Amino acid sequence: MFHDPIPVEPTIQHLLDTIVAYYPEADLDLVKRAYELAAKSHQNQKRLTGEDFIFHPLRVGLFLAQKQLDIPTIVAGLLHDSLEDTAITLNDIEKLFGHEIAVLVQGVTELDKLKYRGLDRYVENLRKMFVAVANDVRIILIKFADRLHNLETLHGHPKHKQERIAKETLEIYAPIASRLSMGEMKGLLEDLAFPYALPKEYAKTKKIIGEEYPKKEQLVKELEVIIKRELDRAGLKYKSIHGRAKHIYSLYQKLETKDWDISEVHDLMALRIVVENIGDCYTTLGILHQRFKPLKGRIKDYIANPKPNGYQSLHTTVFTLKGEMTELQIRTPAMHAKAEWGVAAHWHYDEYGHAIPGKRYQWVQEINKKLISLKDNAQFLESLKLDIFQNRIFVFTPKGEVIDLPESSTPVDFAYHIHTDIGNRCAGALVNNEIASLDTPLQNGDVVKIIIDKNKKGPNPDWLKFVKTNTARSRIRGLTKKSIFRWMKNVIPKKGA
Repeated sequence: MFHDPIPVEPTIQHLLDTIVAYYPEADLDLVKRAYELAAKSHQNQKRLTGEDFIFHPLRVGLFLAQKQLDIPTIVAGLLHDSLEDTAITLNDIEKLFGHEIAVLVQGVTELDKLKYRGLDRYVENLRKMFVAVANDVRIILIKFADRLHNLETLHGHPKHKQERIAKETLEIYAPIASRLSMGEMKGLLEDLAFPYALPKEYAKTKKIIGEEYPKKEQLVKELEVIIKRELDRAGLKYKSIHGRAKHIYSLYQKLETKDWDISEVHDLMALRIVVENIGDCYTTLGILHQRFKPLKGRIKDYIANPKPNGYQSLHTTVFTLKGEMTELQIRTPAMHAKAEWGVAAHWHYDEYGHAIPGKRYQWVQEINKKLISLKDNAQFLESLKLDIFQNRIFVFTPKGEVIDLPESSTPVDFAYHIHTDIGNRCAGALVNNEIASLDTPLQNGDVVKIIIDKNKKGPNPDWLKFVKTNTARSRIRGLTKKSIFRWMKNVIPKKGA
């Protein structure tokens, strides 16, 4: 289900009430006119589940309103299926609602074509998607809301379509949500797609958590009472304290790395403690460590060292009741909003204002530049696989600069990310002040220093066997080809010699 309860058969009044609650001065007339047009154009249309079609755009609009997005985004959400499923044209939308809303609707319509229909068509649609995200990130937010409701009603589709939509979600949309810092969106998309994409694995995971969750939920309830008492005693004000279960797809991924041993998963249930400011975050951490013994190596300060996607929080795993290990997450309200809904939080959190910080989405611009230069479709897909559709880690330079890399990247990937010349002359690496081989997989939080050889002429072709980033791979290939060419010029005699 959606993050917030949405009626099965929502009405326009539900939507208007939601908007007024956070934006009393909103132009509700614009919203009403969009709804009336959508209702009229979708009249007598039914979805495969049998429900009236209009409930779908209404649910999309309601979801966007619950995330407190702006009126043009909500209106575009109401109209997002109009161009494909009705007689309405883009020109009609522009005349009635303006250029901005027309562009949003057109962008979402383009994303609706993102289906696997042969390599060339698929790649071209992926290109369009990244262009759309770079132009206006609201397009992907509408698409996320659309995809969530489509997943919720996937049971009405034929099996082959269920599997295709579910796999698209896991392989394309969830990773993009992650890169946009939308952790809760990523989790919702994955959990809804999981049973259709991997039914056997889903059933196995459900069976395991069916035995463990009730015990953990009771533990968390008891822990909430104790933590509230400790913070009250210390006079520290808190906004909220609540437990959350690990998303089922995320749990499945972790279980696979732990030989399906649930006792090795320490964040099956976590407690989130939201306090007023950053100072209170650190004070709360100290109070909790006095009450509960922390697990060595499991204290992570993502406030001082945010993740590459902007995530901030304090994490600590502690021994609690009956020796159980529980993860505690401590953050401010702004951090919590950003962690849950990423880019969507920027529209309504005072500390960000209404503008979207450009550098936060610099990766989208960089990818588009790279994709323009990659005309070959196979290269394009390889680049996406390496640079986007993977889990990410962050590591540090010795000066504390955060470097964002795909999971299992090596010191060579790190070196080429810093500078091509550093990669070409890379001779060794120190990881956390210890000598490490160049094929060592880096871990979150590692501090990496590259040892360079100024006399080195270029990269080792064998590095291609273990590098993970497209940047490193392309640089090594390019330099290796040049080296071979120079060698051929020297050893192959010229004509007439």
